[in-house]
Amino acid sequence: MAKVTWSAGIDHVSGALSKPGKNGQHSCAKMLLGTHRIAPTQSDECNRLYLRAKTKRATQPSSNELHVRERFTAVSAMVRARQADLTKITTDQEAYLAQKDRSGGAKTMYAYLWRVCAQEYDASHNG
Repeated sequence: MAKVTWSAGIDHVSGALSKPGKNGQHSCAKMLLGTHRIAPTQSDECNRLYLRAKTKRATQPSSNELHVRERFTAVSAMVRARQADLTKITTDQEAYLAQKDRSGGAKTMYAYLWRVCAQEYDASHNG
């Protein structure tokens, strides 16, 4: 990953800048991918450039990796459900505003919901 500053007049680029070709003789095995982050954050660095190799995974995912994937999927679904739950919106907003200026507080509502839902998930699965 590299931080990128584009030429004057170009604010951001998002998508593949080059792709591996299907013609074996003139095909490179790498893809150049430019991304522009739109999620709210505190950083002004929002342009990234990636060079991705065209490879297949050599090993199977470990049990820890599978657990992390499962947790991410579950917490993500919990966050989406909580965002749509009209009975919790007001209390979540009040709790978010109460903690956002504290040291270690979540700076965005989305980060706050991730923290709350991750804690709920961990409490129900680990304790």
